[in-house]
Amino acid sequence: MMARNIEVELADYSPVSEWRVELVERKGLGHPDYIADAASEISSVALSKYYLENYNMILHHNVDKVLVVGGQSKPRFGGGEVLHPIYILVAGRATEFVSLSNGSLDRIPVGTIVVDAVKKWISQNFRFLDPERHVIVDYMIRTGSVDLVQTYETGLKEKRRPLANDTSIGVSYAPLTPLESIVLGVERYLNSREFKEKLPEVGEDVKVMGLRVGDEIRLTVAAAMISHLISDLSHYLSVKEEVENKVKDYVVSELSKRDEMRRYDVKIFINSADIPEKNSVYMTVTGTSAEHGDDGMTGRGNRVNGLITPMRPMSLEATAGKNAVTHVGKIYNVLANKIAVRIIKEVPKVREVYVKLLSRIGHPIDDPQMALVRLIPVEREAFNAIKSDVVEIVNEELENINKITYEVLSGKVMLF
Repeated sequence: MMARNIEVELADYSPVSEWRVELVERKGLGHPDYIADAASEISSVALSKYYLENYNMILHHNVDKVLVVGGQSKPRFGGGEVLHPIYILVAGRATEFVSLSNGSLDRIPVGTIVVDAVKKWISQNFRFLDPERHVIVDYMIRTGSVDLVQTYETGLKEKRRPLANDTSIGVSYAPLTPLESIVLGVERYLNSREFKEKLPEVGEDVKVMGLRVGDEIRLTVAAAMISHLISDLSHYLSVKEEVENKVKDYVVSELSKRDEMRRYDVKIFINSADIPEKNSVYMTVTGTSAEHGDDGMTGRGNRVNGLITPMRPMSLEATAGKNAVTHVGKIYNVLANKIAVRIIKEVPKVREVYVKLLSRIGHPIDDPQMALVRLIPVEREAFNAIKSDVVEIVNEELENINKITYEVLSGKVMLF
């Protein structure tokens, strides 16, 4: 095993769960920023699979610049219509021409691949958002710069070790605090098939903001309601109340499973901007606020663990849409999360772990400039005893870094 630049440090701060104030957010499935991330990633996956099927390798591409431009709609109790469609623009770089052995050029239908992939994702994840009637999917994808393409191809063809196509930092941590787990879980619960069967009036655009002050947890939930499934204001308010009750029951149940020694006072706020006396409530025709004036962009949403965590170190890199072979903006964030989770599971007496990986463009991705791990052990005296175990895990994960490519393509890792 090669010698790598790995540093393990003792963190000089207390775990976040012990801080008096904690904040965390998740933008859910139907949020415009989530849609942008998903459009980026599904485009990358579709291109990668096409490249593999036809050329036995993933060719250079990065489609991590998606813009979602909100449309216009007119929801009303018992009905509603979309007046102007949502516009999704997938932008980036991709290999469009391949030289064949007979000297001819094979042209890749990049636009068709991307547009079809995004529309298919929409049809599979939304009940009332029609990708043909309610959405325009467009693309502005060009070939990559010569130097980056050469860096990409050199690593794969000559050195057999992918070379980083950027100088970037990947960041993650473990474990999640009770509040972080709850925020992540509430969005998934509200967007689960089981919940939609019970309350189909709740759309896919769910955003959860969590605040903990001492032992009090406050969750502010924005849940887009489906207008044609709600007959009147009374119906809307009853659905809203039921959502509040179900979320509170879910949170209390999950907290009791995770942290029985600590008792939290839980407060739930649903669609706080509603003004019922003016019939001003959060309703949508299709289940997403992107239908009327809310825009989205790749990288503005959740980090690699599915959360936005201002109390923690975060990378500003968008993981979605970057190629899963050489782009460390994706790979290092995924890897940092894998390392952190594994340390918590396998190394005893570690309360929290933070991982930061720094690449250097043009150098092998399995040999970062720096792999920095910061630990909060249960007892400071245990630090030296566990340090070597942490280094071993980091080395093992870097040795197997190429596995991330196929984990991404098969959907086995969370990206946002």
